[in-house]
Amino acid sequence: MVGDVGAVRVSELRIAYPTASADRCQAARTSRLIRQSDPDPERYRVDLLVRGQLVVEQAGREAALEPGDFALVDWSRPARWATASERSVSLMFPRALLALPHDEVARLGGVRISGRHGAGALFSSFARQVVAHLDDYGVADGARLGTTMVDLLTAALAARLDRAGELPADTRQEALRRRVHAFIEQRLADPALSPATIAGAHHVSVRYLYKLFEGRHRGVAGWIRERRLERSRRDLLDPSLAARPVSAIAARWGLVDPAHFSRLFRAAYGVPPLEYRRTMGGASGPG
Repeated sequence: MVGDVGAVRVSELRIAYPTASADRCQAARTSRLIRQSDPDPERYRVDLLVRGQLVVEQAGREAALEPGDFALVDWSRPARWATASERSVSLMFPRALLALPHDEVARLGGVRISGRHGAGALFSSFARQVVAHLDDYGVADGARLGTTMVDLLTAALAARLDRAGELPADTRQEALRRRVHAFIEQRLADPALSPATIAGAHHVSVRYLYKLFEGRHRGVAGWIRERRLERSRRDLLDPSLAARPVSAIAARWGLVDPAHFSRLFRAAYGVPPLEYRRTMGGASGPG
């Protein structure tokens, strides 16, 4: 699968190996190949492993990736790949898009960057989601998603270089927004989730948190409410949860006051939650 997400060329590689001990595939980008056949080497490539094994080498450094990890390659310099991956994703984009000095980014060529925590985890998760829905994006959506993807990658690389404080404000804010979104998603079930707890967990003031969400999702409290309602709506349509009372479904997502939940749900979807379940879900579960 190959496609463009804004200025980022995205491709997905899937390999079926006949046996568990099958030899790795080898590939090399040599100086001769760069000189003879590449009219535009001023690019970066990112290899992200989804499943299997992948080793990326550049400038004497070797990145042995585990699922979720990724490595950067300076496309103007030689590199080698050894893969027994069943699935991996690669991104290619112009060097100018990365808001970091090229000579410093070059130090990360062939370096394993973890996709398990921090900005690296956000980039890894976001990139995999984008690839999974590549055919769903229009041109405008693709441009926005491509920009976000490069911003998250920039934050991950800057953290590895210990230059996060020097990133452009927009890039830092987008990375922080993504961290906040992930934090909220993981804690929607907690009725005590609030802007104050979110701000404290991310070492920012509540005022700055509100500023971060200006013009988006009716603010941070509105975002929490919308995500809780959407999770509740999905559960109301889930046949496996048909025997669960509406109030229990709401409480599962942090909305513990049934009357308040009913008002919020009706305002968002036009009908009370029980009626929505009966008409949209085709079932008459308990109220």
